[in-house]
Amino acid sequence: MGTDLTSEILLLKFTANQILISLSLNSKPSLWQIALLQSMAASTSHNGIQLLLAAEQEAQHIVNTARTAKQARLKQAKEEAEKEIAGFRAQMEAEFQRKLAESSGDSGANVKRLEQETEAKIEHLKTEASRISPEIVSLLIKHVTTVKY
Repeated sequence: MGTDLTSEILLLKFTANQILISLSLNSKPSLWQIALLQSMAASTSHNGIQLLLAAEQEAQHIVNTARTAKQARLKQAKEEAEKEIAGFRAQMEAEFQRKLAESSGDSGANVKRLEQETEAKIEHLKTEASRISPEIVSLLIKHVTTVKY
């Protein structure tokens, strides 16, 4: 649309220049030449306004296209970020569950180990008690039966 107006304006300017050249050769312009020049001036001004309006519409179209593209890119970036966050969250949850399972498994192993250590210590105490029990009993009897003055 803008190209058609531009070519029309150039044609009108060319015609106006031709008339002005012919007027410079003749000292007195004819009525039709004056009317044609006035018509061309009005047409050129009207065409200039039309050209500006067309340029404004084209600029508005470019701005709207850029705005739409920006909104689409923002939406795409948001979706990509949400996917990345969901993946990270799933990875962290899986790692947490793995560590929880490891610590729970260790807890069972720790309980067994502690029970074995406790049983070993109890057996050690029983054997030591049975080994020194006669000495302790004789020592207690000696102190109970001995009177000090």
